Amino acid sequence: MASAKKSSGAARQARIAEMRRAEQARERRNRILVIAASVVVVAGLVAGGVFVVRSQSDDTAAVDAKTSGHFTTGKDGVKTWQGKLGRTHVAKTVTYPVEPPVGGDHNQVWMNCNGDVYDKALNNMNAVHSLEHGAVWVTYNSKAAKADVEALAAKVKKTPYTLMSPDDKQPDPIMLTAWAHQRTVKSASDPDVDAFFAKFVQGEQTPEPGAACTGGLSQ
Repeated sequence: MASAKKSSGAARQARIAEMRRAEQARERRNRILVIAASVVVVAGLVAGGVFVVRSQSDDTAAVDAKTSGHFTTGKDGVKTWQGKLGRTHVAKTVTYPVEPPVGGDHNQVWMNCNGDVYDKALNNMNAVHSLEHGAVWVTYNSKAAKADVEALAAKVKKTPYTLMSPDDKQPDPIMLTAWAHQRTVKSASDPDVDAFFAKFVQGEQTPEPGAACTGGLSQ
């Protein structure tokens, strides 16, 4: 049994390493394309004597996440969303039915989730895009113990396809979120932390397996 688990773990690590190599290659190609496109756009604006600067956040009208349904809680304590989760890229602010959100319409730019630890609350719309790419999002509020926050941050930093941030709007001190799945844990040493990571980091729930977790926003 131990040998089988070790073999499975090694295979999983190899799969993640391969995805990271592919991701880095995509990022290099995308960077070249973005630079080339930017040069063309700027040249066109200069020729026309017009400079336009617009942020996606300019349009702040709230929309819902095209999400409907409810949570069901399994015997393992993991809550699974039963219903619809939109996946449309939108520029407007999205209102999600749960905090942190487990999916729904989101911004076209993801938060970097290659073991990234943030010290400020994230824009949910960008973080949801990270979930779509198969990331696990660790969040905590002001009631979480400092030692737990530090231990979780250390775990996230060494785990590809994860990110971490504070969220004082969430109901529990420490929460783990993946696309369509969420749970509360008691502490950083809670065995359910490792179980959640093992199942949902690039897990079967991932809408876009292998998609980039770098090249997005870094706050």
